[in-house]
Amino acid sequence: MLDTVCRVETPEGIALQLRTAGVLPRTVAWVIDFLVRVVALIVCSTLLAFLGATGQGLYLLAFFAVFWLYPILFEVLRDGQTIGKRVMGLRVIHANGTPVGWLASIVRNLLRTVDMLPICYGFGFVAGLLDPQGRRLGDMVAGTLVVHVAAANAGAGAPNAPVVMPDVALSAAEKQAIIAFAERAPQLTPERQAELAGLMPQLTRAQGALAVQRLLGMANGFLGRS
Repeated sequence: MLDTVCRVETPEGIALQLRTAGVLPRTVAWVIDFLVRVVALIVCSTLLAFLGATGQGLYLLAFFAVFWLYPILFEVLRDGQTIGKRVMGLRVIHANGTPVGWLASIVRNLLRTVDMLPICYGFGFVAGLLDPQGRRLGDMVAGTLVVHVAAANAGAGAPNAPVVMPDVALSAAEKQAIIAFAERAPQLTPERQAELAGLMPQLTRAQGALAVQRLLGMANGFLGRS
Protein backbone atom coordinates (compact mmCIF):
# COMPACT_ATOMS: atom_id res chain seq x y z
CA MET A 1 0.00 0.00 0.00
CA LEU A 2 3.07 2.25 0.23
CA ASP A 3 4.31 4.45 -2.58
CA THR A 4 7.49 3.34 -4.30
CA VAL A 5 10.11 4.76 -6.64
CA CYS A 6 10.60 3.22 -10.06
CA ARG A 7 13.07 3.97 -12.83
CA VAL A 8 11.78 4.40 -16.38
CA GLU A 9 13.50 5.40 -19.60
CA THR A 10 11.86 7.89 -21.93
CA PRO A 11 11.91 7.47 -25.72
CA GLU A 12 14.69 10.09 -25.70
CA GLY A 13 16.85 7.71 -23.64
CA ILE A 14 16.65 9.74 -20.43
CA ALA A 15 16.28 7.71 -17.24
CA LEU A 16 13.67 9.07 -14.85
CA GLN A 17 12.87 8.25 -11.25
CA LEU A 18 9.12 8.42 -10.65
CA ARG A 19 7.25 7.87 -7.39
CA THR A 20 4.37 5.56 -8.22
CA ALA A 21 1.17 5.79 -6.21
CA GLY A 22 0.28 3.02 -3.81
CA VAL A 23 -3.14 1.51 -3.19
CA LEU A 24 -4.20 3.99 -0.49
CA PRO A 25 -3.90 7.31 -2.41
CA ARG A 26 -5.38 5.69 -5.49
CA THR A 27 -8.33 4.44 -3.47
CA VAL A 28 -8.98 7.90 -2.04
CA ALA A 29 -8.81 9.38 -5.55
CA TRP A 30 -11.30 6.77 -6.77
CA VAL A 31 -13.70 7.57 -3.92
CA ILE A 32 -13.56 11.28 -4.78
CA ASP A 33 -14.25 10.51 -8.44
CA PHE A 34 -17.11 8.21 -7.43
CA LEU A 35 -18.71 10.98 -5.36
CA VAL A 36 -18.31 13.41 -8.26
CA ARG A 37 -20.09 10.95 -10.52
CA VAL A 38 -22.91 10.40 -8.04
CA VAL A 39 -23.50 14.14 -7.66
CA ALA A 40 -23.47 14.58 -11.45
CA LEU A 41 -26.03 11.80 -11.90
CA ILE A 42 -28.28 13.22 -9.17
CA VAL A 43 -28.24 16.59 -10.92
CA CYS A 44 -28.97 14.94 -14.28
CA SER A 45 -31.77 12.85 -12.81
CA THR A 46 -33.39 15.89 -11.24
CA LEU A 47 -33.24 17.94 -14.43
CA LEU A 48 -34.38 15.11 -16.73
CA ALA A 49 -37.24 13.95 -14.50
CA PHE A 50 -39.52 16.51 -16.15
CA LEU A 51 -39.03 14.97 -19.62
CA GLY A 52 -40.74 11.65 -18.96
CA ALA A 53 -39.66 8.75 -21.18
CA THR A 54 -37.31 11.01 -23.14
CA GLY A 55 -35.66 12.01 -19.90
CA GLN A 56 -35.13 8.36 -18.98
CA GLY A 57 -33.36 7.73 -22.27
CA LEU A 58 -31.18 10.79 -21.83
CA TYR A 59 -30.39 9.70 -18.28
CA LEU A 60 -29.08 6.37 -19.55
CA LEU A 61 -26.78 8.25 -21.94
CA ALA A 62 -25.66 10.48 -19.09
CA PHE A 63 -25.02 7.43 -16.91
CA PHE A 64 -22.79 5.92 -19.60
CA ALA A 65 -20.90 9.18 -20.10
CA VAL A 66 -20.36 9.76 -16.38
CA PHE A 67 -19.17 6.28 -15.51
CA TRP A 68 -17.25 5.35 -18.66
CA LEU A 69 -16.31 8.45 -20.64
CA TYR A 70 -15.52 10.66 -17.63
CA PRO A 71 -12.19 8.99 -16.66
CA ILE A 72 -11.05 8.58 -20.27
CA LEU A 73 -11.75 12.17 -21.27
CA PHE A 74 -10.15 13.61 -18.15
CA GLU A 75 -7.06 11.42 -18.36
CA VAL A 76 -6.37 12.25 -22.00
CA LEU A 77 -7.51 15.88 -22.11
CA ARG A 78 -6.56 16.96 -18.58
CA ASP A 79 -2.97 15.78 -18.42
CA GLY A 80 -3.71 12.35 -16.97
CA GLN A 81 -5.82 13.62 -14.09
CA THR A 82 -9.43 13.07 -13.15
CA ILE A 83 -10.84 15.34 -10.44
CA GLY A 84 -9.98 12.76 -7.77
CA LYS A 85 -6.43 12.31 -9.05
CA ARG A 86 -5.92 16.07 -9.17
CA VAL A 87 -7.05 16.42 -5.56
CA MET A 88 -4.67 13.65 -4.50
CA GLY A 89 -1.80 14.93 -6.66
CA LEU A 90 -1.74 11.87 -8.94
CA ARG A 91 -1.42 11.45 -12.68
CA VAL A 92 -1.72 8.61 -15.22
CA ILE A 93 1.20 8.29 -17.63
CA HIS A 94 2.59 5.70 -20.01
CA ALA A 95 5.12 3.33 -18.46
CA ASN A 96 7.88 5.15 -20.39
CA GLY A 97 7.02 8.47 -18.74
CA THR A 98 5.12 10.00 -21.67
CA PRO A 99 1.55 11.42 -21.37
CA VAL A 100 -1.19 8.83 -21.52
CA GLY A 101 -2.96 8.46 -24.88
CA TRP A 102 -6.44 7.50 -25.98
CA LEU A 103 -5.84 3.78 -26.53
CA ALA A 104 -4.05 3.24 -23.22
CA SER A 105 -6.69 5.19 -21.28
CA ILE A 106 -9.55 3.29 -22.93
CA VAL A 107 -7.91 -0.08 -22.21
CA ARG A 108 -7.09 0.68 -18.55
CA ASN A 109 -10.60 1.94 -17.88
CA LEU A 110 -12.42 -0.85 -19.70
CA LEU A 111 -10.44 -3.38 -17.69
CA ARG A 112 -11.86 -1.92 -14.49
CA THR A 113 -14.62 -4.49 -15.04
CA VAL A 114 -11.99 -7.17 -14.36
CA ASP A 115 -10.28 -5.30 -11.52
CA MET A 116 -13.65 -4.95 -9.79
CA LEU A 117 -14.07 -8.72 -9.53
CA PRO A 118 -15.07 -10.58 -7.47
CA ILE A 119 -16.23 -7.66 -5.28
CA CYS A 120 -14.95 -4.23 -4.24
CA TYR A 121 -12.01 -4.14 -6.67
CA GLY A 122 -10.72 -7.42 -5.26
CA PHE A 123 -8.47 -8.34 -8.20
CA GLY A 124 -7.24 -4.78 -8.61
CA PHE A 125 -6.43 -4.47 -4.89
CA VAL A 126 -4.45 -7.71 -4.82
CA ALA A 127 -2.63 -6.83 -8.04
CA GLY A 128 -1.70 -3.42 -6.64
CA LEU A 129 -0.24 -5.00 -3.52
CA LEU A 130 1.77 -7.60 -5.42
CA ASP A 131 3.06 -5.44 -8.26
CA PRO A 132 6.30 -3.54 -7.46
CA GLN A 133 4.89 -0.45 -9.20
CA GLY A 134 1.46 -0.64 -7.56
CA ARG A 135 -0.36 -1.30 -10.84
CA ARG A 136 -3.78 -2.85 -11.08
CA LEU A 137 -4.51 -5.30 -13.90
CA GLY A 138 -5.79 -2.54 -16.20
CA ASP A 139 -2.51 -0.65 -15.86
CA MET A 140 -0.47 -3.77 -16.58
CA VAL A 141 -2.33 -4.47 -19.81
CA ALA A 142 -2.46 -0.82 -20.92
CA GLY A 143 1.19 -0.17 -20.05
CA THR A 144 0.41 2.74 -17.73
CA LEU A 145 1.50 3.99 -14.32
CA VAL A 146 -0.14 6.22 -11.73
CA VAL A 147 2.49 8.56 -10.29
CA HIS A 148 2.64 11.51 -7.97
CA VAL A 149 2.50 14.81 -9.85
CA ALA A 150 5.48 16.27 -7.97
CA ALA A 151 7.64 13.43 -9.27
CA ALA A 152 6.31 13.69 -12.80
CA ASN A 153 6.90 17.45 -12.89
CA ALA A 154 10.24 17.48 -11.12
CA GLY A 155 11.96 18.74 -14.25
CA ALA A 156 9.63 21.67 -14.88
CA GLY A 157 12.44 24.18 -14.48
CA ALA A 158 16.22 24.22 -14.74
CA PRO A 159 17.97 24.23 -11.33
CA ASN A 160 19.77 27.40 -10.34
CA ALA A 161 23.51 27.35 -11.00
CA PRO A 162 26.16 30.02 -11.64
CA VAL A 163 25.82 31.19 -15.23
CA VAL A 164 28.50 29.84 -17.55
CA MET A 165 28.77 30.98 -21.15
CA PRO A 166 30.20 28.44 -23.63
CA ASP A 167 33.42 29.38 -25.36
CA VAL A 168 32.21 27.92 -28.66
CA ALA A 169 29.29 28.96 -30.85
CA LEU A 170 26.20 26.80 -30.43
CA SER A 171 23.19 26.40 -32.67
CA ALA A 172 19.64 26.98 -31.43
CA ALA A 173 19.05 23.21 -31.39
CA GLU A 174 22.17 22.63 -29.27
CA LYS A 175 21.12 25.31 -26.81
CA GLN A 176 17.67 23.75 -26.58
CA ALA A 177 19.22 20.35 -25.89
CA ILE A 178 21.24 21.79 -22.99
CA ILE A 179 18.12 23.48 -21.57
CA ALA A 180 16.22 20.20 -21.88
CA PHE A 181 19.00 18.42 -19.98
CA ALA A 182 18.83 21.03 -17.20
CA GLU A 183 15.06 20.74 -16.93
CA ARG A 184 15.29 16.96 -16.65
CA ALA A 185 18.27 17.00 -14.27
CA PRO A 186 16.19 16.91 -11.02
CA GLN A 187 14.65 13.65 -12.21
CA LEU A 188 18.00 11.98 -12.83
CA THR A 189 20.40 10.40 -10.41
CA PRO A 190 23.75 12.20 -9.96
CA GLU A 191 25.42 9.30 -11.74
CA ARG A 192 23.11 9.63 -14.76
CA GLN A 193 23.61 13.41 -14.83
CA ALA A 194 27.39 12.96 -14.86
CA GLU A 195 27.11 10.29 -17.56
CA LEU A 196 25.13 12.57 -19.87
CA ALA A 197 27.32 15.61 -19.16
CA GLY A 198 30.37 13.47 -19.93
CA LEU A 199 29.19 13.12 -23.50
CA MET A 200 30.19 16.74 -24.16
CA PRO A 201 33.74 17.11 -22.83
CA GLN A 202 34.67 19.57 -25.58
CA LEU A 203 31.92 21.88 -24.31
CA THR A 204 32.18 21.50 -20.52
CA ARG A 205 35.95 20.86 -20.40
CA ALA A 206 35.29 18.91 -17.20
CA GLN A 207 34.04 15.60 -15.88
CA GLY A 208 31.63 14.44 -13.21
CA ALA A 209 29.75 16.91 -11.02
CA LEU A 210 31.70 19.90 -12.39
CA ALA A 211 30.59 19.09 -15.94
CA VAL A 212 26.99 18.88 -14.75
CA GLN A 213 27.23 22.26 -13.01
CA ARG A 214 28.68 23.88 -16.11
CA LEU A 215 25.87 22.55 -18.30
CA LEU A 216 23.31 23.80 -15.77
CA GLY A 217 25.05 27.16 -15.77
CA MET A 218 24.92 27.34 -19.55
CA ALA A 219 21.20 26.50 -19.48
CA ASN A 220 20.57 29.30 -17.00
CA GLY A 221 22.52 31.67 -19.21
CA PHE A 222 20.46 30.70 -22.24
CA LEU A 223 17.30 31.26 -20.19
CA GLY A 224 18.41 34.78 -19.33
CA ARG A 225 19.06 34.17 -15.66
CA SER A 226 21.79 36.07 -13.88
